This record gives sequence, C-alpha cells and structure tokens, in this order.
Amino acid sequence: MTIRFYDLVGTDQRRMSPYGWRVRMALAHKGLDSEWVPVRFTDKEIIGFSGQKLVPVLVDGDTTIHDSWAIVNHLEAAYPDRPSIFGDSGGKALAEFVMHWTNTQVHPHLIKLILGDVFRIVLPEDQPYFRESREKRFGMTLEAFTDQSPERLAAFRAALEPMRLCLASRPYLAGSAPSYADYALFGSLQWARCGSPLKLLEPSDPLYGWRQRLLESFDGMPGKAVGFAA
Repeated sequence: MTIRFYDLVGTDQRRMSPYGWRVRMALAHKGLDSEWVPVRFTDKEIIGFSGQKLVPVLVDGDTTIHDSWAIVNHLEAAYPDRPSIFGDSGGKALAEFVMHWTNTQVHPHLIKLILGDVFRIVLPEDQPYFRESREKRFGMTLEAFTDQSPERLAAFRAALEPMRLCLASRPYLAGSAPSYADYALFGSLQWARCGSPLKLLEPSDPLYGWRQRLLESFDGMPGKAVGFAA
C-alpha cells in the first residue's frame, strides 16, 4: 500500500519544510517508499482532508497523520519490524529533547539568517502570501527582519554548542549510528541548505562533518536534493 507524503514545494522542486525533512529522513531510515505530493504555500486545500492546514501530512493506508512528531511515532509503531527510528530504549527521550531544543533554541536564530533568501526561492505565485504572512508575524518587512551580519551568524553558531560538544566524542548525536535525534536537527539545516546559499558552518566545525555524513546517507538522497552547496 502506497504511503503518501504531503510536503511544501518551492522553485525547482525544492523541499521547503524543516519538519518535512525530518519525516523524509525517518521514512528513509525505516526503508519505506512514499509518494511525495507537493503542496504550495497557497494551495493548502490539498491537505484539507487532514482537518488542518499545515504540512507535513502522511497518509498510510486508512490512517492520516499530521505533525512531524506524530508521523514519526506512527511510523515507529506501525513498522516495528524495520529499523527503529529512535534506536535504544532511551532514544525516544533524547530525540524529543533535541527536537524541542532545535525548535526553540536554533530556529529563532536560523530564521533571522535565511528568511529573505527563502522568499526568493518560494514559487512566484506564492511569494505575495509568503511576504504578507511573514511580515505580519514578525511585524516588519522581510528585508528588515533578515540579518546575515557576522554577529548574527556567530550567535547561530554559538547556539549549536551543546550538539558540537556531543559530536566531539561520537559521529552522531545518537552515538555510533544516526537516529531521529540527528534528523531533528539535520532537518532544519537541510531546510536552510535548500533555501539559502549562506554558509552556516565552518569546515573545521564537528557539525560540518556530521552534516556531511547525513547528506551522504541513504545513497546520498539528502545531498542530491535541490539546494545550495553545503
């Protein structure tokens, strides 16, 4: 039975959601094929059947799930014979922590850096909505909100220090192999790579090598996605 995966699309079929990337990595981890259904910012009626207007949405047989964390938990429960997304017994708690930490401590820095670039690769027909909705949310123009100054980039990099310290002693946040703890942060950095040419990480940064390993995972699927050079 085909799994249908609804996720945001930008120009050149770019995948436009950090949460969608988390799900995409989880599907690959489980070895599950899915049919991608692209969703434009201004065409949310296509996911109206889910009872809300946000991506990602997953349809697995008769089951419809929205919210990336709920989707990942569904995949783990529905396919127990496939590799665990969370790894060992403490893996789910670690993954949930990294997810919340990324959402609350990393995203505020990241969005300040890349929002103006993301606007430029939103589909032209979606750009008026994107601009209006984001300017209403942040109370200023996209141009005024976006800040790629050295100070802002340094603040973003400093926010990543807890993960950097973890990676100094192991190849992945989860240990010797990646799990959803890794995908939760990677999904956000992959969203940035798809949407902005800004060089977020220095090659000497342990996070740079970690990201490269994940870009090369699953036969290079993440690295082959349309985006800017990492």
